[in-house]
Amino acid sequence: MNSIHAVKAPLRVLMLEDDELLRDRVLVPQLQRFGFDITAVGSAAELDRYTQAHWPDILILDVGLPDADGFELTCKLRAQMSDVGIVMLTGRNTTADRVRGLSEGADAYLTKPVDTDLLAATLYSVARRLRASQAQTQRHWRLDADDWCLLSPSGGMVALTKTEGRLLSKLLEKPNQAVSRDELIKALTANVYDFDPHRLDSLIHRLRKKAQRVLGVPLPLTAVHGEGYVFLLI
Repeated sequence: MNSIHAVKAPLRVLMLEDDELLRDRVLVPQLQRFGFDITAVGSAAELDRYTQAHWPDILILDVGLPDADGFELTCKLRAQMSDVGIVMLTGRNTTADRVRGLSEGADAYLTKPVDTDLLAATLYSVARRLRASQAQTQRHWRLDADDWCLLSPSGGMVALTKTEGRLLSKLLEKPNQAVSRDELIKALTANVYDFDPHRLDSLIHRLRKKAQRVLGVPLPLTAVHGEGYVFLLI
């Protein structure tokens, strides 16, 4: 029996590893047994497409990639995703490589072959550090773990309906970026053709009024003409 237990909400792990055999036959199934919600890609281009819509809790990155240098990619990702954990997993095991990986922004540097227990323990350790840091410094709008409450930067709380939670979850997947009306409607219903588009505007209007009433501050949810809506966290 594994000695590491999964937390209530599975950690979302995105793995970038171009060795298909190692990735799909060894690492992915073994990490799934530890309770991780894991997605695996084989190139930097695939990773870029995935992270346009979804941010994981932790990234696992190789150094030797078919279309990117892992060290440079780590530096770039750290600048883009300050709150995402990065674990480098590579065959390069010199002290200079370790120092460079950690200096470029990795939270941990492991070498292949890696014991799966050690990898899992490292992922949980990184997640604990990140969550502790976020709890101390978090000063932005966010949803609770179950999307039932919206939390304000000052610590206020607004209870949400299921529909409101779905709407805000979609908007907060891409903060500070316009989310199209079509994307938002798809998040609200499976029957998009039967959905009255005016319901979206009414829902957002009610949500703004609720936040203002409960918290006494405006909700930073803004319409973008011709595109959709954006939730501003800056």
